[in-house]
Amino acid sequence: MPRSKYPLLLNFHPLVIYRHQVLKQADTVLAMFLQWQDFTAEEKQRAFDFYDPITTGDSTLSACVQGIMAAEVGYSDVAIKHFTEALFIDLDNTHNNTVDGVHIASTGGIWSSLVCGFAGMRDQGQVLHFDPRLPDEWDSLSFRLKIRGRLLSVELRAGSISLALVAASADTTPLELSVRGERVAVGVETVTVPLDAVPVPEPSVFPSLFPTAGLPVIGSVRV
Repeated sequence: MPRSKYPLLLNFHPLVIYRHQVLKQADTVLAMFLQWQDFTAEEKQRAFDFYDPITTGDSTLSACVQGIMAAEVGYSDVAIKHFTEALFIDLDNTHNNTVDGVHIASTGGIWSSLVCGFAGMRDQGQVLHFDPRLPDEWDSLSFRLKIRGRLLSVELRAGSISLALVAASADTTPLELSVRGERVAVGVETVTVPLDAVPVPEPSVFPSLFPTAGLPVIGSVRV
């Protein structure tokens, strides 16, 4: 499909679009990001492998989510691709509507791509969790987070994550975090946790081009 026909909803009737396996944005992939603890790594990869190729990216909120989950799955090149797409939505006016204003939610998605994607931060749980995926071509990534009134400094480098509380509070109690499932107590002294490289998984194998193509058909309805 030529890019001139995107977004699809502005060029085709919905009844035409609904006859094809295409998605405006990565909703199922987003659900697996938000509820990451409820799905296995295999389930996340299989869902990503199925939905990513059929997602058109008509929504400016899609690329950042796809990049986050590509990083978690272990597809570093795909994560960089989606991150770059999100980064240039307004800089290159890739959706041809920046004249109406910048895409603020997508801009927030860029931050999420860095912190939740490449740093692997997840905050759905008892403690803040990190599972970093720093791209091989990047030297480092650093940022700060305010957590329960405490300022946390995070720095990623190849093979390690360094964590420390910035001494801006009278509370000196260490902050408990999780790095790849291991609990870490972080205070004002920098704690550096070594990280193994993340292997690139083998792509999912479906029964045919799409999983639904192999299901039995009754009349014109698949079951």
